[in-house]
Amino acid sequence: MQPTQVVVIGANGQLATDLMPRLESTGFLVVGLNHSQVQVESLVSVRGALEKSSPDFVINTSAYHRVDECESQSPKAFDVNAIGPRNVAKVCRELDVPLMHFSTDYVFSGSKGAPYNESDPVEPLNIYGLSKAAGEMAVRYTWRKHFIVRTTGLYGVVGSSGKGGNFVETMLRLVREGRQIKVVNDQEITPTSTRALSEQLIDFMSTEEFGTYHITSQGQCTWHEFAAEIFDQSGLSPDFGPQSTANAGGAARRPSNSVLDNARLASLGLDQMPTWQESLRTYLDERAQYHEVS
Repeated sequence: MQPTQVVVIGANGQLATDLMPRLESTGFLVVGLNHSQVQVESLVSVRGALEKSSPDFVINTSAYHRVDECESQSPKAFDVNAIGPRNVAKVCRELDVPLMHFSTDYVFSGSKGAPYNESDPVEPLNIYGLSKAAGEMAVRYTWRKHFIVRTTGLYGVVGSSGKGGNFVETMLRLVREGRQIKVVNDQEITPTSTRALSEQLIDFMSTEEFGTYHITSQGQCTWHEFAAEIFDQSGLSPDFGPQSTANAGGAARRPSNSVLDNARLASLGLDQMPTWQESLRTYLDERAQYHEVS
């Protein structure tokens, strides 16, 4: 049976901002909770917020995802990314409602010579990835009615206020500022728009096929190739070149291969994700409309 009232934790983030209106347009009643309304690090706060909201389904998009900061702020990373999901899962178990929780490609080392599927062992390289892997485990062993969704290269029209924008917006801003642009060319990813991800999520929320899923757009590219496509689709020709991850700096190690295989989604006949190039084209069109009315 399809749930009716959905609570979305992390309502101000770029994924939630795209997801909530799409849930509403599909017929769900949506309650969005931001950080001032619920602090996932606190079991008391989570219990109070969810009991008050009386959800049929809970979606947790909250995360501390400043990857380099996590290296020096590991207590905060584990509070938000590990203890937080455990608290949400525990209250969902008490209320007997399904939980959808989001994770990341950074739970993997990037050493595999092919896309990662859901059954591959995790081996994070940095504190952010380690905290997210711990959060997955906490959800998995706390409450059986869970969907853990791993994605990669996420970007949305609203941008990500917690990270100061997304990659597409950063590239376009650098062009406007006339800056020389260097982008890493030794990390393979699959850029995934929050719009495409949101539309896909709704397709299987009414199922009881609980477990871990990879959901990304189709195909793969380097960050440099992604930037080149952004400029090409935008009709721009900036001063633009490649650089290595080592030369880019950053406190946290990054996996060289962050490509995820939507294997489980495909096995259920539900994989409707577009190519990353199609998603980008849709994003740029939607972005233009968004800025016209803002």
